[in-house]
Amino acid sequence: MEPPPPTVGTLLVDTSRGNRVGEFRGVAGLYWSLRPVGGGIEWEVEPRHVRPALPIEQLRARTARANARSRGEVL
Repeated sequence: MEPPPPTVGTLLVDTSRGNRVGEFRGVAGLYWSLRPVGGGIEWEVEPRHVRPALPIEQLRARTARANARSRGEVL
């Protein structure tokens, strides 16, 4: 049984892609759509390969986004 989808914007870890952190964007058929925290191209992943991001992973992702914003790379 698949877990229910989280709320949009929740930070998750895709274990099938080297523990890549992404924001939950929505459901696409049997897959969940995630987007890099700093913006970029969304990707799809099976829910069974997703887990909630740990607090340290959330901090790293948000810090990376803030640094990219300060360099003018993302809005």
